[in-house]
Amino acid sequence: MWNLDRLSFPFYPEVIDRMKSLYLLVFFHLLLLFDVHAQDSAAAMIRKIPVKYLSQVKKKSEKLEKQVTKRTDKVLLRFMKEEEQLKNKLARIDSLKAQHLFVNSIDSLGNMKSRMQGKLGKLSRPLQTGAPYLDSLQNSLAFLKQSKNLLNQSKGVTDKLNGSLQSVEQLKDKLQQAEEIKAYIRERKQLLNEQLKQYTGFSKDLQKMNKEAYYYAQQLKEYKEVFKDKKKAEQKAMELIKKVPAFNDFMQQHSQLASLFNIQGAAASAQSLEGLQTRSQVEQLIQQRIGTGPNAGAAVSQQMSEACGKMDELKSKFPDLDNAGEMPNFKPDAMKTKRFLQRLEFGSNIQFQRSNKFFPTTGDLAGQVAYKFHKNGSTGLGLSYKLGMGTGFDNVRFSNQGVGIRSFIDWKLKGTFFLNGGYEQNYQPNYVTLPNGGGQQWTQSGLIGVSKKYKINSKMKGSIILLFDFLYNEHIPRTDPIKLRTGYTF
Repeated sequence: MWNLDRLSFPFYPEVIDRMKSLYLLVFFHLLLLFDVHAQDSAAAMIRKIPVKYLSQVKKKSEKLEKQVTKRTDKVLLRFMKEEEQLKNKLARIDSLKAQHLFVNSIDSLGNMKSRMQGKLGKLSRPLQTGAPYLDSLQNSLAFLKQSKNLLNQSKGVTDKLNGSLQSVEQLKDKLQQAEEIKAYIRERKQLLNEQLKQYTGFSKDLQKMNKEAYYYAQQLKEYKEVFKDKKKAEQKAMELIKKVPAFNDFMQQHSQLASLFNIQGAAASAQSLEGLQTRSQVEQLIQQRIGTGPNAGAAVSQQMSEACGKMDELKSKFPDLDNAGEMPNFKPDAMKTKRFLQRLEFGSNIQFQRSNKFFPTTGDLAGQVAYKFHKNGSTGLGLSYKLGMGTGFDNVRFSNQGVGIRSFIDWKLKGTFFLNGGYEQNYQPNYVTLPNGGGQQWTQSGLIGVSKKYKINSKMKGSIILLFDFLYNEHIPRTDPIKLRTGYTF
C-alpha cells in the first residue's frame, strides 16, 4: 500500500487530499457493496421459508381447538349432571344447604360451557396459557406478518398468514378457558369434598367427580404434548427464522416472559426488574424468620433438603401433575386419556429355523401391530412370511416356504422384562410333498416365553424374545420347540 504522505513526486497538497478522499470513498463503497450482498444472501436463505408452514400451523391449531372444545364440553356436561344429582340427593337431607351449595355452581358451569362453544364473549384480559411453544409459534407468525418479504411469495400468501395467525390466537383463547375451567373444577371438587364429608352416601359420587377432574387435566396435557410435535415444514421454518437477528429482538419485546416483566429491550431490562427481591434479600428474610444463631443456615438447608425429597417422591409417583390440588385419591389409569391411535404400536421381528433333511433353512419375516390395553400390557396381531434360504453357505437358494398368522400378548414383569404368549397358524404348502403324504399344510403353535426390551432412540425400541412352542410334537415333520426372535417397535 502506498503512503501518499511520503511520495517523493512533486504532487501539490490539494491533489494528495483529493486522492485520499477518493481512496476512502472507494473503500466505503466496497464495504457497502459487501454488506448489501450479505443481506441479499441472508434474505435469499430466509425466503426459503415454505408457505406450507402456514397451512400446517393452521391445520394443527384448528385440530387442537376442536379437541379441547369437544373434551371440555363433555366434561362440563358431566359435571352439571353430577352436581344436579348431588343437589337432589342432598336436598332430601338438607334443602337449604343444597340450594346454597349447588345453584350458583350449576349456573357457572353452564356459562363456561356457553363461552367454550363461542356463545358468549371472549376473555378480555391478556392470555397466559403457560405454553412456551405456542407463544413462540404465535410470535413467529406475527413477525412474518410485518416481514412478509421473508416468505416465498405466492398467490394468497397474505390470506394464509392471516388465517394461521387467527387460528393460533383462537387456540390460545380456548386453552386459556380450558385452564380456567380446570382450575374451577379443581377448587369445586375440593369444596364439595369438605362440605359433604359429614354426610353418608356421597363418597361414591365424589370419587366419580374426582376421577373426571383428574382425567380432564391429564387429557389437556396430552393434547399439548401432541401439539408440540413439529412437522417437517414447521421444523425447517422455525430453524430458518431463528437465524434472523430481528426475530430475536421481536421475541424479547413480545414474548410472554417479556410481557410478564414488561421487558421492552435490553435497555429497559434492568429497570423492568426493579422491585423484585434478590437472592441475598430472600436469604436475609429467612434468617430473620428462623433466627440468627450459628446453626440457622444448616437448619434451613436441612428443611429444604427434606422438602425437596418429599416433592421428588410425589413427582416420581405422579410426574404429569401441574398442581398439588390435582393429586388423585385413587389409582389412575395411565392409558385412559390415550386415543385409539396413540395406543397402537407397530413393529417387526425375524426368526430363523435350521434346515433338516426335508426342508431348507427358513427365515420368518413378520410385521405386527399391538394395542396397549394397560400401561404394562398389550395384545396384537401379525403376519409372517417364510423365506427359504437353502441348506448352507455352499447351497444358498431363496424360495417361498409359506406364510403365517399370529396373535400375541405380553405383560410387563419387572423393569424391561416381559412375559409373552401367543398362538400362531402357519401355512406351509411344501409339507404335503413328504414321503407317504404325511406332511401338513397348516400347523399350529402355542407359544410362551419372556422378552427383553431396550431403547434404541426416541422413536424406536428393540426386543429379544425367547419362546417355547408346547405344540411342536404335533408338527409333521417335527420342528424346533425353541424359537428366538429379534424385533423392533416403532
